[in-house]
Amino acid sequence: MKILFLGDVVGASGCSKIIDNLKSEIRKNNIDFVIVNGENSAQQGVGLTKKTCNDFFDSGVNVITSGNHVWDQKEIMSYIDNERRLLRPYNLFEPSPGKGFEIFISNNGIKIGVLNLMGNVFMKKCEDVFEAAKNFLKKHKLKEDYDFLIVDFHGEITSEKNAMGHFFDGKATLLVGTHTHIPTNDARILKSGTAYQTDAGMCGDYDSVIGMNKENSINRFLKENSSKHFPAEGEATLSGVIVDCNIETGLAKDIKSYIFGGQLKNT
Repeated sequence: MKILFLGDVVGASGCSKIIDNLKSEIRKNNIDFVIVNGENSAQQGVGLTKKTCNDFFDSGVNVITSGNHVWDQKEIMSYIDNERRLLRPYNLFEPSPGKGFEIFISNNGIKIGVLNLMGNVFMKKCEDVFEAAKNFLKKHKLKEDYDFLIVDFHGEITSEKNAMGHFFDGKATLLVGTHTHIPTNDARILKSGTAYQTDAGMCGDYDSVIGMNKENSINRFLKENSSKHFPAEGEATLSGVIVDCNIETGLAKDIKSYIFGGQLKNT
């Protein structure tokens, strides 16, 4: 079984690339299940909307994860309570709308757990992510509660993501980082069988500063004439990973970085 995970979708450029290409990419790569981090998919490049979520579902996405921008578009707070396919970080302070973990059934009858975590370092305040992860693993077991477990770790720093990857090694099928919008060249299977990549990258225009207009971003660093960040509008690249899963163990047989279109190329 193959699972495609796509990193943060940024603005209209990233959304259009998914809408126009995802179904054909699913067929071409024999993908059985698709997870997308949609937390920057609103037209403004922050948050997500009911429309962007529905566009993703119509394009073949099975589950949408999120992160620190999940509430930036206020309409999502009511929508998430009625849409189980949209997750928010599991370790947000309670009570928070929606859920951070859910089990889904694929078209071929496989149970797939999806867990959305958010880091603590340089991020919005939330519960201790390692304590939350430890408590989660006390309650949920691979091959008992679900056939596969996919973990989206939405975090700023590589060391925190790296440590969480090792923490879940042997207990999850895939742990992949999101949030920094740059794909890392470290896709691998850890010692106990969990697939890992520090950051999946973004689905957006890479002729930019992490998806935002580059001229305006540079001016903001220079403290010169600038406005609020807004997304770049060139052709997007889809970035993520494809994991080939072992149904007998629930762990990974293979992981490959996935790059499609736009500025980046597979190497």
